[in-house]
Amino acid sequence: MYEKKKKEKEAKKKQHTITVKELRFRPNTDDHDLEFKTRHAREFLEGGDKVKATVQFRGRDMLYTEKGELLLLQLAKNLEDVSKVETKPNMEGRRMIMMLSPSKS
Repeated sequence: MYEKKKKEKEAKKKQHTITVKELRFRPNTDDHDLEFKTRHAREFLEGGDKVKATVQFRGRDMLYTEKGELLLLQLAKNLEDVSKVETKPNMEGRRMIMMLSPSKS
């Protein structure tokens, strides 16, 4: 019994819990702001965390859903060397969400 608990405790020490970090954008996010948040996302992914990129649409922003999708695809393209797209951009209410997970390499 003691040995079994000891092995379980040792296994727990070595496991890494994956956390999800969220980045929020608006459809009219500027290029510099996108670059800044891309650097943060790169740090999160290199640290082994998943990144949830969200574009929030308010009011008339709902007319520009394609802008939001292009923004998320640009983010994925900028991070393709350290991540892979887990879920493609899709609308959930007034938000467009995309999940990125760290690549194995």
